[in-house]
Amino acid sequence: MSSVAALGLLVGAASAETIRWGGSADLNSLDPYSYGSTFTLSFLNHIYEGLVRYDADLQIEPALAESWEVVSDSVWRFHLRQGVTFHNGATFTAEDVLASLNRVSHETSPLRGNLPAYQSAEVIDDYTIDIHLNGAYPLLLNDLTNIFIFDADWLHDNNSELPTDVAAGVEGYTTFNANGTGPFIIDERVPDTRTSMVVNPDWWDEPEHNVTRIEFTPITSAATRVAALLSGEIDFVEGAPVQDLPRLQAAPNVNVIEGNALRTIMFGFNRRETLNDGRENPFNDLRLRQAIAHAIDMNLIRDRIMRGASRNAGTLVAPQIPGYSAELDEQIAYDPDLARQLVSEAGAEGLAFQLTCSYERWVNEEELCSAVISMLTRVGLAPSLDIGPWAVQAPRMSGGQADMFIFGWANEPMLDAYSLLVQVVRTREGTAGVFNWGAWSYPAWDALIDAAAVELDRDTRLGYETQVLAGAREEMLFVPVHQQPMAWAVSDRVESVVQQADNKPRHWLTRMAD
Repeated sequence: MSSVAALGLLVGAASAETIRWGGSADLNSLDPYSYGSTFTLSFLNHIYEGLVRYDADLQIEPALAESWEVVSDSVWRFHLRQGVTFHNGATFTAEDVLASLNRVSHETSPLRGNLPAYQSAEVIDDYTIDIHLNGAYPLLLNDLTNIFIFDADWLHDNNSELPTDVAAGVEGYTTFNANGTGPFIIDERVPDTRTSMVVNPDWWDEPEHNVTRIEFTPITSAATRVAALLSGEIDFVEGAPVQDLPRLQAAPNVNVIEGNALRTIMFGFNRRETLNDGRENPFNDLRLRQAIAHAIDMNLIRDRIMRGASRNAGTLVAPQIPGYSAELDEQIAYDPDLARQLVSEAGAEGLAFQLTCSYERWVNEEELCSAVISMLTRVGLAPSLDIGPWAVQAPRMSGGQADMFIFGWANEPMLDAYSLLVQVVRTREGTAGVFNWGAWSYPAWDALIDAAAVELDRDTRLGYETQVLAGAREEMLFVPVHQQPMAWAVSDRVESVVQQADNKPRHWLTRMAD
């Protein structure tokens, strides 16, 4: 299900070592509940921990919970690890888990969709807590891998019991301060400039790393990141630009690790009755969505824009994700003549609309979106590119202001197609459809998704999921493009680093050369 690439061999005695991380973007916030950004959550996983976690092979293992059992279809009991302390010295107990679950499931929480079956929690004693669900649910442990645990008293003392929300501009103490149980402690945070962490000497786990300090600097310019790595100013880049890989591979002081990420990049559509400018919405015509799909040359995007490093996609999830079907993964045919015919049949010749993208949120995003604009223009449409910083574009896309938009989904932390289905495909209702940016609604799919949520037989559950993915392809809910390239580059100061298909750095598994 996953692959692990490592550089070098592990060495013996630990030494005081700093790793300098040149990030492709800054963090959205130090509050892990503030926005569903995989990159931000992967960074904060150095500071905060969940009840369970993924190991080096992407298998679930105990973390702040030592064990658990299913008491009934709707109740799971967790036995918590004793002797764990937060970075401020406070003792970890069940009250912290309760406060954290209340916070992340609050109606104002951007991450409430990450716990779709959660109802409530009940403290049994200091180190035992029951989680109550809305019924049988097979994926609770998957969900809990990225539900990080806060110190309840720290939240209360800092007036932070309610979640913040990056997209809505809601900030608080947790936006700029952190207090977890994880392997590293925040030392300094200067937004858009630097964030540093120091090793937690009281971490409950046995360290496999020898890193004592992490210095993170956001470097949004790909050229600047490459130059900094080649000059020895930084040691690690999680977003090495594909166009520069030959140059990096030729450098004597740099090592490159490549793969395809779990994340599928796709294009979605506004499906409300009217567009943001008040026009009747032409994207509700299936023929127009099909025309756009046939107008996009996936092979050209792969070969020229992604430099051969991406994997063309025909369905909305990667092959490693349960629920995937190879049958559905047949690439949508590039057929500009058919696209022109469909544009004509839909009465959309000369249709003006905007494609909303951001600068380098995804690999070579600006180049990708510009190419798609050109391809759509050639089949008789009149698109324009609306591009800007992610912080500006994300609220536009999520708020229904985009006509057509770029979208990426890795099915994390769940690592199951249900993640995409319940959070993106399903009608927005309660904790479901949080990322349904187009406001589409397919009741028959909702019924299958809801059935998958409570089906304990794995094959039956995955069958429901595949049916919805088949419907999404038939309805051209999204136009899938590719699983994007995953390329890391490290200096020769780094002896070993673990790369997995989820593209998350885990520097508590990193070792620096002595």
